Amino acid sequence: MSNDYPVIECDVLVVGGGSAGAMAAIRAKEMNPGQEVVVFEKGEIKYSGCIARGMDALNIVSIPGLTTPELYVESNRMACHGIMDEPANYRMAERSYELLKKLESWDVCFPTDEKGEYEVLQVHPKGRFCVTMKEPELKAILAKRVHDTGVRVVNRTMAARLLKDGDRVSGAVGLNVRTGEIMVCKAKSVILTAGGTARFGLPNNGYLYGVYDFPGNTGDGYCLAYRAGAELSGFEYTLIYYIIKDINAPLLYITLTRGANLLNAFDEHREKDHPSISSMLQEHNDGRGPMRIIMSHLPEEKIKEIEDILFTTERPVQERFFKGRGVDFRSGEIELWPTECFLCGGHGLTGVRVNENAETNIPGLYAAGDTSLVARGHLSGAFVYGEIAAESATNYSADIKSVELDTDQVAAFVKDRQKKLEQSGNAIPIEEFEYKVRRIINDYIRPPKAEYKLDRALWWMDRFREEFVDLVRIRDMHDLFKAYEVENIIQCATMSALASKERKESRWGPWHFRTDYPDRNDSDWLKHIVLTQGEAAEDVRISHKDIIRMTG
Repeated sequence: MSNDYPVIECDVLVVGGGSAGAMAAIRAKEMNPGQEVVVFEKGEIKYSGCIARGMDALNIVSIPGLTTPELYVESNRMACHGIMDEPANYRMAERSYELLKKLESWDVCFPTDEKGEYEVLQVHPKGRFCVTMKEPELKAILAKRVHDTGVRVVNRTMAARLLKDGDRVSGAVGLNVRTGEIMVCKAKSVILTAGGTARFGLPNNGYLYGVYDFPGNTGDGYCLAYRAGAELSGFEYTLIYYIIKDINAPLLYITLTRGANLLNAFDEHREKDHPSISSMLQEHNDGRGPMRIIMSHLPEEKIKEIEDILFTTERPVQERFFKGRGVDFRSGEIELWPTECFLCGGHGLTGVRVNENAETNIPGLYAAGDTSLVARGHLSGAFVYGEIAAESATNYSADIKSVELDTDQVAAFVKDRQKKLEQSGNAIPIEEFEYKVRRIINDYIRPPKAEYKLDRALWWMDRFREEFVDLVRIRDMHDLFKAYEVENIIQCATMSALASKERKESRWGPWHFRTDYPDRNDSDWLKHIVLTQGEAAEDVRISHKDIIRMTG
């Protein structure tokens, strides 16, 4: 294969075309229609990312007269057990209602009653912020606007390395996931919106891609930022959800808020206790699971309302799944089960550290969505910080005269790619290797945690780095990009084990429960565990930083 590669130039490069990335690209063009905006998307932008099709709610909206950004900050601080930078979350809530109205102007459906009021659900510790949405074509609407604004979308292209010009970011190297061809993008600014690490632990259903979140999310954004020198945090927050067994699809907010019952294995009701994912998971782990959703007592019109949301908007595949299982909501029950563990900024607290302007500590580098750490921002955070990142990147790019391409950095990646392609004679298929990596993550990083287990995880990740070169077979271009994904999974596992080992306490219920430090310790650990790269990717440097509070 030739080492020649095309070089394109832009003002703003967006890495990842999911919810945050699509919104960032649109907003960048709104800010300056004349600037060049490029999106590198690993899949196809029309149906990519965590919201690959439709959505049933905008999770966080501060509706004037009903709630306030201040109340949201208080509520989310409780949910985060205090590990939350307040200014970033305040700004997200402050702009959330404006965002909702903007989506409405794009014909995204938010149902209202006869008084014109939205349906707002109680899902947070304090205040009602979750606004019902009924939009089965949300991602298609976003993708169309991206194209209509003149953004250049480069589909089937995985951003493999960020490029730097001195201390600042100057673009990225992209790898076509089908042909293995390289494309270099020189950019005055880069926005990382490549999701979290959904393919982390191994799900109970045994399928590599049968995970809760988008399986194309393999920590690419985290690792791009980390190798470029950015600060990361929250890798000890190992999420496990509690949702539909075997399909790993959500339905709790849709059913419980509409009157469904929640029972444990002893037929004890839990729907009145404002159940959370964490509390249900804890009950399951204590031997009182599995929990079950029962709707047989609901009137037919309410069941049809729930079916309409689940089967048209949330995840339409659920209709086929329940039919195959012989489950009728009118008479049967829906069994819930823990998912695999995963890392995520939107659902959790893992990500690239950003301020309220979506700026990282690296000039020209911004982050939004599940890649960024705007604690538990969900879809609202992805959209709002996609816009904020675009605004900041546009302003930054306007002051950059030109970008120099360091061909040595590209050559280093070309050499690495070629070295991987020479592994065609090795013994172990990449899929089998990934399976073992993720099984070991289940064994040693998935909570409950202890220092011995975390040390074993680190030993295994070091071994996997060696075995990757000596044993893993890379037969074709499909295997090639999978190899880069698995390298990212290993890197994220290393960072998660180190951060989990550093935080010598238990926090966030079952998600960072250490049997050797079972108590929460605010006096010593009410702070961020921050990770940065040292001399090499495996040299993870650890520091602590204070929580940023609101002032004034």
